[in-house]
Amino acid sequence: MRIWTLHPKYLDARGLVALWRETLLAQKVLKGETRGYRNHPQLNRFKSQDDPVAFISTYLHHVCDEAGRRGYRFDRDKIERPPAPVHLLSTKGQLLYEWKHLFEKLSQRAKEKVQELKGVRKPEAHPLFTIVPGKVEGWEVIKHQGR
Repeated sequence: MRIWTLHPKYLDARGLVALWRETLLAQKVLKGETRGYRNHPQLNRFKSQDDPVAFISTYLHHVCDEAGRRGYRFDRDKIERPPAPVHLLSTKGQLLYEWKHLFEKLSQRAKEKVQELKGVRKPEAHPLFTIVPGKVEGWEVIKHQGR
């Protein structure tokens, strides 16, 4: 499961669809409707909020908006609540870590998207997030080279 801090506009079609499906699953987890993924570290930043479902719903609305800009029809009725005026903090280190991670994924499956994104100097965050200085967030599981 990867609930990106990055803006969904950077994802290729496959990544955008995966984000939609995985975040819908996260919404079910946060509503207590499934037992799987309950302890997934990607959900910690949502679970720590007073109303996690409001935050994940708002996240999903932005993903759905991006899909609409691309001509896809994601079913907005699957989102539990309307978007709320909420924001989560995330770090610049997290954003840049994800940017590198995305490039690694895209270089394997969507080289045309890599070419499209090469000119981006400062990646934008998903609209739910406000970026603050800092390192990669503690919940992120970083794969060390050589392992």
